[in-house]
Amino acid sequence: MASRAGPRAAGTDGSDFQHRERVASHYQMSVALKSEIRKLNIVHLLTWVLMAAQVTVSQLSLVSHKVVASPYQWEYPYLLSIIPTVFSFLALPRNNISYLVISMISAGLFCVAPLIYGSMEMFPVAQQLYRHGKAYRFIFGFSAVTVMYLVIVIAVQVHAWQIYYSKKLLDQWFTSTQDKKKK
Repeated sequence: MASRAGPRAAGTDGSDFQHRERVASHYQMSVALKSEIRKLNIVHLLTWVLMAAQVTVSQLSLVSHKVVASPYQWEYPYLLSIIPTVFSFLALPRNNISYLVISMISAGLFCVAPLIYGSMEMFPVAQQLYRHGKAYRFIFGFSAVTVMYLVIVIAVQVHAWQIYYSKKLLDQWFTSTQDKKKK
């Protein structure tokens, strides 16, 4: 063994690392995918908090409706999108396949479906804004439909990547459990 201050071990030139044990590739991939899913969960959590704040402020009439517009109908069911994120956070530490599957299925139901409905609900308002340049709802001086379409674009990407990475992680977990059963 070489020490920081002392010479290298006798009989080695440092090229004898080929025989050492390595971490299996599916474990390395699992760690990388978990990290990506955590990052996406945090981005979704921030988006969710902003939307929940907008709905709460509007419903409790904490500020004028001229400052923060009343929420669109799709925003209420989208608030349930916290459920898949919670299941995802619970699934990651112990490689819980059941929680990850629940997270993936509920992401489609509580995340993607309200976003699709929201884009259809706001389309006539966006069309009117584009054609006539008139907006009737505002969020801090910006057109509410523009802000909410921006939120939808970001949220769709976040949820698509969450589902994709969760599927890849699920495949990695199944690979490792199948390898254990073979031995």
